[in-house]
Amino acid sequence: MFVVELQFECFDNTTLSQVDSAINGLMDALRYNGQVLGREFPIVIDDGVFRVRVVCPEKESLHSRYNSPQVRACYEQLTLSCLLTPKIKVLGVDLNSDSVAENFSPSWQVLYTTYVHSCSPLRSGDTLLPIPLYQTGATIDGDYKAVVKWQTEWQAFDEIQMAIRSQTAVSMALAEIGDIDSELFVRGRELCRHIEVTTEIPTYYYQYRVGGKDKVTELARRCPSCDGEWRQSEALHGLFHFKCDRCRIVSNMSWNFQ
Repeated sequence: MFVVELQFECFDNTTLSQVDSAINGLMDALRYNGQVLGREFPIVIDDGVFRVRVVCPEKESLHSRYNSPQVRACYEQLTLSCLLTPKIKVLGVDLNSDSVAENFSPSWQVLYTTYVHSCSPLRSGDTLLPIPLYQTGATIDGDYKAVVKWQTEWQAFDEIQMAIRSQTAVSMALAEIGDIDSELFVRGRELCRHIEVTTEIPTYYYQYRVGGKDKVTELARRCPSCDGEWRQSEALHGLFHFKCDRCRIVSNMSWNFQ
């Protein structure tokens, strides 16, 4: 991942509210297209220049060839707000982020995230490294907002079950990320199907697993969708102990027994 600075200059009189709305609108559109990562984008005024620092998957993530219709519309709004097209400066590699996958057409891929990750939730099944969403072509209504929204919700439930003491809240959160009939799970699998059809790459959904009776029983667990055998001889990437090629689901052995 790379830290990039966008520099916005005014070409005519405008207002701070217009500038704020135009820049933040662009940042949201870029985020929902997978071109910038994270959710907070502070704007700094420096000698009449507005600066925003973001994290991008690649050096050229902000190139116009990746822009969605929504991003292009936001660039037009900049002009209406008396702002020039931003100058883009790559500051360097973000040492706290993963690198993106080298191959955007892996043998398989998986929709996987956690509350500590801000990178693309689409991971290469060969390396588990993130694949930039804008590199997939699997848009819905022009961008990847549906995938980013799914990721935001999944991470919120994950953080609840990791940080909240209320058993009611934890149970609710675990049901959403672990129950195949939950609204979030169903929506995530639909996204996987759409991505697979578009990319022609087998796309799996990650089922979070915690609890269980004991390790022996856990290892004998069968696919929650088709009841088929899905245990792997060795955990894929040290994480996925189970993988069902029929249902396109992967899962971990319960964290209680690891």
